[in-house]
Order: sequence, then C-alpha cells, then structure tokens
Amino acid sequence: MRLKNRVAIVTGAAESIGKAIALRFAREGASVVVNYHTKADLAAQVVMQIIQDGGHAIALCADVSNEVEVQEMIQATIATFGRVDILVNNAGIDPRKTWNEITVADWDHVMATNVRSQFICAKAVFPFMQKQDYGKIINVSSVVFLTGQKGYVHYVASKGAIIGFTRALANEIGMHHINVNAIILGAIHTENELEKLGSLEAQEKATNMLMDIQAIPQRIQTSDIEGTFLFLASADSDLITGQSMNIDGGWMMH
Repeated sequence: MRLKNRVAIVTGAAESIGKAIALRFAREGASVVVNYHTKADLAAQVVMQIIQDGGHAIALCADVSNEVEVQEMIQATIATFGRVDILVNNAGIDPRKTWNEITVADWDHVMATNVRSQFICAKAVFPFMQKQDYGKIINVSSVVFLTGQKGYVHYVASKGAIIGFTRALANEIGMHHINVNAIILGAIHTENELEKLGSLEAQEKATNMLMDIQAIPQRIQTSDIEGTFLFLASADSDLITGQSMNIDGGWMMH
C-alpha cells in the first residue's frame, strides 16, 4: 500500500474525478476526507464504499472558496485523523458563456471556486505539513488552458492561474519537503460530461472529435487518471515539484 498511514483531503470528491481519486487513495491505505459542498448523499456513498472495503473515511461539507469553512474542515480532519499529508485541489466549475456575456459576478464566482479555493486550502493545510516536514499538494488544471478553448474565457483563465500558482507555491514551500504539482486533465469521460452533453448524438460527436485530436484514440476514463494522482501523492515523487503533468491522450504536447 503506497499511502499507508497517510491522510488525504480530496476536494469535490462526491462524484466523478474526485470520487475516483478518493477511492483509489483509500485502496492504497490512506484515510480520506471526502469533501463536498452540496451533494451530501453522494459523498456519504463514497465514504460508505471506502468503509465497506476496509478503509477509513469521513465526509466533510465545506465551500472551499470560503476560508472559514475550509479552516473548519481542516480542524475536523486533524481531530479525526491527527494529521494531513495530502491535499488534492480538485473542486471546480466550468460554466459556458460567450466571453462578452460573462458578467463580473460570473468571473468572480469561477475564480473563487477554481483558484481562490486552491490557495485557501493550501494555506490551511500548510501549518500541519510544515510541522511534520512533509506534504503533497496536487492541483487540478485543464487542457483548455493550453488550447485557449472558446466558450468559457473565465474557466480557461482560472485553469491557467492554477499553473502559475503551482509553480510559485512549489518554490515557497519546497524547503519544508512539501511537493506542489498540477495535473492538466483532458476530456475525461465522467457522469458529469454525459449530463452536459445530453443526447447520444452529442456524445458521439464529442468522441469523434477527441479521436481526431488525441494521439491515443481512446476515451479517457477516471480509472485511467488515478495512477498519476497516486504517483504524485506517494513517496515515488518526493523530488518532483512545480510540475504540470498532462493526462490528455496526447491532445496537447509541451
């Protein structure tokens, strides 16, 4: 077990990518905090699955863009598990809107949810990671930062900001043996994607588009990305920091 005796917080872990990461970390021996904001029933199901499989987990509600709620989440984590070793900043939103129709309120909401949240969560876990001279912070970005995808300028800008944040934070806290890395995700086949696309025709169109632009013509499942998160959360990556790793089937190469 590569994460035995470690404690991990995964934000936005009630479903999709966050759920997959939480379940994999638990299988590798970590005690997991399943963070959620609005989907308590789904978070409870993730915790139940981990416990049934012999692991340890709790669900904690927190709006990760709210500093007070994040501090309460971290304190509850420490009270339950005694430490925090791994933070996965996964929570995020990706509303679509033509750029000149985006309001300042729209912009601020996306930036708060996608970027400010990562800063707040990292700042909250830092004292505990600093004290134990060890920690792993994994920030989730998106391939849209590299493609400049049309249709959601605020989301693209937020995912670019995460790369800058990752590099700067890695330099700030590396002396404490805290690694900070980002994972740039491509189009991951999740229930959220299916819900957004709706019809089978739209799903087939998206699949055909991806098969044309990815070097590896294969839809990426959540099971395909777990290993990279595990690698960056484990001792195998102790000298890797400030990096951005693509999981996009070769969509963008840099």
